[in-house]
Amino acid sequence: MSVGLLLITHAGVGEALLKVATATFPDHPLRVGCLDVGASADPDVIRKNSERMIAELDSGDGVLILTDAYGSTPSNIACALRYKHRTAVVAGLNLPMLLRVLNYPHLSLRELASKALSGGRDGVMQAFCD
Repeated sequence: MSVGLLLITHAGVGEALLKVATATFPDHPLRVGCLDVGASADPDVIRKNSERMIAELDSGDGVLILTDAYGSTPSNIACALRYKHRTAVVAGLNLPMLLRVLNYPHLSLRELASKALSGGRDGVMQAFCD
C-alpha cells in the first residue's frame, strides 16, 4: 500500500504542475488525483467531489492533499476534510514540492507531508544575484 495524493487547486494550477511532474516521473506508483476549483465553483460540490476522490485514492495509508494557497477556497476545503478522513494537508504547492513527493512514494503519510514541505522550501531560491 501507499499514500494517495490529491491536488486541490485553483483552476489549471494542479493539472499543469501534475503534467510536468508525471512527465519527469512517469512510472511513479502513487495514486494521484487533481481537483480544480474554478472561480464560480460551489464549495459544497467541491467538498463532495473531494471526499469521493479521497475514497478512491486511499488504499489504507491515507491521502496527502496539496493545495496552492493557504486560506483560499481550495485550501479551506482541504483543511475541512481532515476531520472526516485520514489526510495531511500542505499548502503552497510548487513544482519542487510535487517532484519531491513523487520521488518518495514509499514514505508514510506523515513523512511524505514532511518531504512535501522540505521540497517546497528547498525549491525556492535566488538563482542569480548581481
